[in-house]
Amino acid sequence: MSQPVDRRGFARLVAAGAASAILPAAGVGARSRVLRVGEPVEGGELPAREASWYRRLEEGRVECELCPQGCTVADAERGTCGVRENRGGTYVTLVHSLACSVHADPVEKKPFFHVRPGELALSWAAAGCNVECKFCQNWEISQFRPEQVRATYLPPEALVDLARRAGARLTAATYSEPVVFWEYVRDTARAARAAGLLPTVVSNGYIREQPLKEVLPLLGAVKVDLKSFRDEFYRDQIRGRLEPVLKALEVIRAAEVWLEIVVLLIPTLNDSEAEVRDLARWVKTTLGREVPVHFTRFHPTYRLTGLPPTPVATLERAWRVARAEGLEYVYLGNVPGHPGESTTCPGCGEVLIRRVGFQVLANRLVDGACPGCGRAIPGVWR
Repeated sequence: MSQPVDRRGFARLVAAGAASAILPAAGVGARSRVLRVGEPVEGGELPAREASWYRRLEEGRVECELCPQGCTVADAERGTCGVRENRGGTYVTLVHSLACSVHADPVEKKPFFHVRPGELALSWAAAGCNVECKFCQNWEISQFRPEQVRATYLPPEALVDLARRAGARLTAATYSEPVVFWEYVRDTARAARAAGLLPTVVSNGYIREQPLKEVLPLLGAVKVDLKSFRDEFYRDQIRGRLEPVLKALEVIRAAEVWLEIVVLLIPTLNDSEAEVRDLARWVKTTLGREVPVHFTRFHPTYRLTGLPPTPVATLERAWRVARAEGLEYVYLGNVPGHPGESTTCPGCGEVLIRRVGFQVLANRLVDGACPGCGRAIPGVWR
């Protein structure tokens, strides 16, 4: 079960620690402000610091070079994400160190099934997203501007301190879209590494190659939501494109950072046998048969409430198709108690990690290998 860290809980965890110090939010211009660690921020003026990954244009405009949206932003305007603003020709991020959701979750909830089974990940988010999924389950924070979302001033070092106090050995940027607060992700990953924690990211993969490559060496694992293997789905359902996501997956894999993929199967939209087969073949050929793929059950939400939940039979068909195409680690999600939640050895078929929901009931791996046949199982086990 996740362990929410609300403002009162945060105050308890950092009492007599970082919360007693006043730290500057590295601001830009007269609208910057000084915040106390743990201070709530809601509406009004937002702390701002200069963003990375942009270039200045004529007439005070800027071009964002962070994600494939490629926003050209005039003075006093914001990009598509709503959290990056042009202030007199300087592009700023309005959400660095502003955490709007913090929980100590089982790492299986991300989901990572080949990363530190059974351990806690201090999961955190800032407001905003660079796409608009009609089926977003966290739309209350991803589809609103930061001044519309309650947040807490939580700079990277304080976030890492909170993780250690909560007993979490991993951090996870998740819930909304980490790409839009990529500077916060980068700086928190550095702090986590320095403290001996494993930083991870849960993302839609909608990011340009250069900023991705700059931050990847700091990360221990990345989970990407591959929304569909059809570009028309990306255009119609999330206001994005497929190609940049596929490129991001290739970049992550080439960097040898642990990668897992989640595919939310939505009835009639991306659940056909042909699409699942095409996706599985691409993963096997381009990324490798050992990359875990999770097929997850859809539940109606946000702007997509007219469709039923995904039938379990549809998930099981996807599992069979992907396995038949040669993928070695295929999982089913949002079906607690289903055998498809557990990890089996591709060599001898033994159940190595038995799961129910987000709980690990048994872990038989020995030094990252099957105790029966000795086959090495890829992942981040230590």
